[in-house]
Amino acid sequence: MTKAVSFVAKSGTGKTTLLEKVIGEIKGRGYRVGVIKHDAHRFDIDHPGKDSYRLTAAGADTMLISSPEKLAVVKKHRESPPIEELVAAYFGDVDIVLTEGFKKSGMPKIEVHRKERSATLLCRGEQHDDTLIAVASDEALDLDVPVLDLNDPAQVADFVVKTFLR
Repeated sequence: MTKAVSFVAKSGTGKTTLLEKVIGEIKGRGYRVGVIKHDAHRFDIDHPGKDSYRLTAAGADTMLISSPEKLAVVKKHRESPPIEELVAAYFGDVDIVLTEGFKKSGMPKIEVHRKERSATLLCRGEQHDDTLIAVASDEALDLDVPVLDLNDPAQVADFVVKTFLR
């Protein structure tokens, strides 16, 4: 099964910025990387007037658009599938899946912490999340998991590779 780790944080902490850099670091080491972004809101990747939009609007439950470079799937569902199901169904061709969000999932987590954003952690605050494996922070913290330098994406990538890919 494909290995996966979720980057979690409070909104505005810099998850996407860190993930962009970590993806580049891991790709630069020759690994294939998949990414899943959790969106708590409704989103559209299709746009009115486009053929793919028209086909979905016509009632297609699943619509896939493919080109020589990429493909996209629009699949309607009543509720968001479990992250483990998404990883198993769509990411068999990668070495690791990095997810952004999914803070309530049971998958391993790296929490992103920025002192100016919050004094508390999600996974070591009011609740103790046993799936937390590290914190990427811009300040020193005394925790029961490794604390990585938020401003050193190579160090974060080293941790991910050592933990999941070796």
